[in-house]
Amino acid sequence: MAVALSETRCAMPPPRSKKISRRAPVAQAPVYFNRELSWLAFNRRVLEQAESERHPLLERVRFLAIFANNLDEFFEIRVAGLMQQLDSGVAEPGPDGMEPREQLRRIRAVVDDLLDDAFRCWTEQLMPALAREGICVKSGADLVARELAWVRAYFRQQVYPVLTPLALDQSHPFPQLGNKTLNIVVALKNPDTPEVERFAAILPVPRILPRLVTIAPSGRGPVRLIFLSEIIKLCAGELFPGYRLTGAYAFRVTRNSDLYIDDEESVNLLKQIEEELRNLRRGAAVRLDVEDGIDHDLFTTLCTNLAPTRENVFKVKGPLNPVRLQSLADLPRPDLKYPPFVPVNASPLREPAQIFEVLRQQDVLLHHPYDAFAPVVDFVEEAARDPQVVALKQTFYRTSGDSPLVRALIEASQNGKQVTALVELKARFDEANNIQWAKQLEEAGVHVVYGLIGHKTHCKMCLVVRREGRRMVHYAHLGTGNYNPRTARQYTDVSFFTSRPHLTRDVAQLFNTLTGFGRSPRFAHLLVAPYDLHRRLNVLIQREARRAAAGQPARIIAKMNSLVDKATIDALYAASQAGVKIDLIVRGTCGLVPGLPGLSENIRVRSIVGRFLEHSRIFYFENAGGEPVILAGSADWMPRNFFRRVEALFPIEDPRLRRWVVEEMFPAELRDTANTHVLHSNGTYAPILRHAGVRSFSAHAHFMVEASKRSLE
Repeated sequence: MAVALSETRCAMPPPRSKKISRRAPVAQAPVYFNRELSWLAFNRRVLEQAESERHPLLERVRFLAIFANNLDEFFEIRVAGLMQQLDSGVAEPGPDGMEPREQLRRIRAVVDDLLDDAFRCWTEQLMPALAREGICVKSGADLVARELAWVRAYFRQQVYPVLTPLALDQSHPFPQLGNKTLNIVVALKNPDTPEVERFAAILPVPRILPRLVTIAPSGRGPVRLIFLSEIIKLCAGELFPGYRLTGAYAFRVTRNSDLYIDDEESVNLLKQIEEELRNLRRGAAVRLDVEDGIDHDLFTTLCTNLAPTRENVFKVKGPLNPVRLQSLADLPRPDLKYPPFVPVNASPLREPAQIFEVLRQQDVLLHHPYDAFAPVVDFVEEAARDPQVVALKQTFYRTSGDSPLVRALIEASQNGKQVTALVELKARFDEANNIQWAKQLEEAGVHVVYGLIGHKTHCKMCLVVRREGRRMVHYAHLGTGNYNPRTARQYTDVSFFTSRPHLTRDVAQLFNTLTGFGRSPRFAHLLVAPYDLHRRLNVLIQREARRAAAGQPARIIAKMNSLVDKATIDALYAASQAGVKIDLIVRGTCGLVPGLPGLSENIRVRSIVGRFLEHSRIFYFENAGGEPVILAGSADWMPRNFFRRVEALFPIEDPRLRRWVVEEMFPAELRDTANTHVLHSNGTYAPILRHAGVRSFSAHAHFMVEASKRSLE
């Protein structure tokens, strides 16, 4: 979506408001959902996409891989944090009243159910459906003689040369195994003395080997695949001549993957993070996945050496690491995938050479992935080449491995422009990638800065300074998503371009604060964390509450990824009690309990999970001194975003852009029935029930259709 400047004023049509009783109801005490269990409920909704036949078959496989990857990260970060709290003696309950030990117990129960359902989804739904489509995933026991011969030859040629067996005995200590690596543990006997001589060994499998192997690829007939773990288990005996293999079982360990960096004590943040990354593979174990049916003695050995507690050991009945099913989802079978959708480049910025001329006249808003990400790249590339541009400033939290934006900054520096890049070295799971980019930028003469001490730089901003006659004119891009052209095809985000002086002044002030010093900077129009974002958002919520208490219409619509900040939830509860109508579109974790009489009966919470990953943060407050306030930006409503990150929300002031948000975007998402689950006060998410004969409505499909229409205009 891209629209240009208009003088038409827009406002959200007011809902019918009920009369406020003069006698205020007695409000019940605030209650909260547990953050970790709410996140697991979100991953349940991801798993349900793999179970749903409304998605194409290979897309369902992809959802199963995403579910598994999400669960890995949950253990690496969230469960690891709870375990550290226990180890340090911290037992203080959270807002929901649960102490760490109780949370871990509940997590175990939920994860058990999730893994059972994931196994059934794979074995009872996906594998049979794949076989019907000519894609057969085989176990070692399923192989016919010809296939078995091919597998053994493959093992000898491709696998055997890179395997190193590690004995487990008194002279060989238990090896240090990498985070989430595939390993095979084997049981061996001396055939001459089988009753007294039993041995065990581990085969760590290098990451370089593909985890899903196509058997005898020929391009004709059914596709036959086998997991690498199955191949190794079949052939592992060849690594131990003179011994008899009595069992082979796959396992993997998940380790604490959070970084422990004291910014104030670090002399060189870049080098300290590099060192910490090297230590990650040796992080404390937080989860052990073992193939079901494992020999008891081997299981005891693994638990003794790897498991922090038996509660975090899971016997897995299906693929040990479903994340690897991503390669299966990438098979060239377009008939089993979503119909292709090409983002539309029909915005006023579609001609790169005209970008600055267009932005002098109007603001532009893009809606990704329906609108192409190309204008964002063009904006930076044109600035790098334009002789009138004198300076370019950019933040990077995550970007692609071959980022055209990084290349453009390097080109700008080589062209003699002053270029500054704020690279967030502690972007979780992207630390190594960001370190590499930081080094390349520095080598090209770019001023690389790592932001504020103790805070991650999460805001999405780019500022261009251009000499036009005797003036220096600022142009800015601000967004809700990362500067990553690849994820911009999968994540729903908005990009905002402006040359409004009062907004670009705030952007320049924020860059100066990040690169220099600023104890208490003031921003007139941006809402910036950690300075004033939390306070000003809560002021906006309280303003709606006052209007509703006075019997006037009041409305809040807020779309985000996560809502867990207690003070903000309490402000929303108070607004609901005053009569404010509140719609929350929260993709993931939500600590607020909706629909409770006397507390949150005016709050509805829904989650949209579908073809695209909902990622944008957009907020609507109806009463702000004459017209609604509409904000968008990088921040979720979480303590980390309010107090431990640098975030920026920007106002959308252009009337036509405002009208699109309140008359097209929000109504489509609140109307969605195909991808939406509604949160109930008991913590369950339920799909929206449709009346017989009423077609489901998908916001994703709607926005794709609207984008295609724009391409024809």
